[in-house]
Amino acid sequence: MESHSTLAVAMNRLGGKSNTGEGGEDPERSQRMANGDTMRSAIKQIASGRFGVTSNYLADSDELQIKMAQGAKPGEGGELPGHKVSKSIARTRHSTPGVGLISPPPHHDIYSIEDLKQLIYDLKCSAPRSRVSVKLVSEVGVGIVASGVAKAKADHVLISGHDGGTGASRWTGIKYAGLPWELGLAETHQTLVLNDLRGRVVVQTDGQLRTGRDIAIACLLGAEEWGFATAPLIAMGCIMMRKCHLNTCPVGIATQDPELRKKFTGTPEHVINFFYYLANELRAIMARLGFRTINEMVGHAEVLKVRDDLRNSKTQNIDLSLLLTPAHKLRPGVATFNVRKQDHKLHVRLDNKLISEAELTLDKGLPSRIECDIINTDRAMGTSLSYHISKRYGEAGLPLDTVHVNIKGSGGQSFGAFLAPGVTLELEGDSNDYVGKGLSGGRLIVYPPRNAVFKAEENIIIGNTCLYGATSGSCLLPRCRCRAFCRPQLRSYRCCRGCR
Repeated sequence: MESHSTLAVAMNRLGGKSNTGEGGEDPERSQRMANGDTMRSAIKQIASGRFGVTSNYLADSDELQIKMAQGAKPGEGGELPGHKVSKSIARTRHSTPGVGLISPPPHHDIYSIEDLKQLIYDLKCSAPRSRVSVKLVSEVGVGIVASGVAKAKADHVLISGHDGGTGASRWTGIKYAGLPWELGLAETHQTLVLNDLRGRVVVQTDGQLRTGRDIAIACLLGAEEWGFATAPLIAMGCIMMRKCHLNTCPVGIATQDPELRKKFTGTPEHVINFFYYLANELRAIMARLGFRTINEMVGHAEVLKVRDDLRNSKTQNIDLSLLLTPAHKLRPGVATFNVRKQDHKLHVRLDNKLISEAELTLDKGLPSRIECDIINTDRAMGTSLSYHISKRYGEAGLPLDTVHVNIKGSGGQSFGAFLAPGVTLELEGDSNDYVGKGLSGGRLIVYPPRNAVFKAEENIIIGNTCLYGATSGSCLLPRCRCRAFCRPQLRSYRCCRGCR
């Protein structure tokens, strides 16, 4: 806890971004401290477990990162042993103290690239001012995946290498899985340029970057942003004991043991000094190469040379020419770094009507009653309204049923996703997949049309993967069939009379 907040304070002072990880974040960390610092993490991560992902969590972000996989354990989920799930962690993750938490390998609301595009859209509606990032791992073919991510309108792509570490990895994953970030980054940059998609996204890489030289190489291979974890932890006192998963970290960094946590001696100044030296080393390298800005430097792999003096019998036949091919020569004239923002078309959402008619509610907390029709292209209904409520009223939101919306028709994907406390969506009709995804205290009511001639209990009126990642609130589905997906350890509940 102390190390995570120290790192956040340091990055906020520097103007960088720290990452929550997938465990959520205590809302109290967003409060400004007496000296002006804040422990708020600018990047909020959304992983397969959806721990702590609420409307307020999403709204209080500068960047939302969808973690498709981790470089240290691609294709595997994460495990947090029960003995590390303290009361504070359980509260933040909306779970039970002492009970182990497992993140599944896949996101259960993602089957195809179209589902990923839907999640990107949901998150953009949940935090319109935040950029949406997708974390991929270095592997053969990742360039094509990154191209799909760019077409799905992500704002940012992260390529993660295998050298990074995480206390939630199995030893088999740490030792035998993944590829170096250099391979995945070069392929991603070249493929994006070939498809004229590089200008739409920011590309970042991570995986044991430690020096200014590492940053320079990453930049020349195509990244304009870089992620660090191990090196800042070492600056705060980590001695690499490899005990992260055992809760016995002797310097109080990766442990929830109260006595061991007292041994933590790191300060934000330690991290800040490290990054100052890092930036100065990079500046010196850029000066030697003749680059004035990072954007000038991105993708110019032609200035990288293979060191033949380091070759041996095992490496003498390795051909790095494809890795070192400058992308701007593959398709001259197209952008080789991020030059424009994605258009998510948020100005044509049905939610804008709700926000307009609930203006008195947002300003003064007065009750609102709204009526509207919906069609199946109106996606993520109620999500943007929830964003405005969370920004103004925080985690607590509004009292029950302050905003009541009566809706008729066929709802699109993610109806009522990340619905904030105080909002009730009552739908007379049906809806597609992901109803109530990430429900955060709101109330959903879905029932068949009153003049329907079919038997309600024999027909499906909502789609797959409902209530995935819900943390609180209620979903009322009387006399219908549905395929609901609730995690039992979470504090949401459903009332599905006659549901199957």
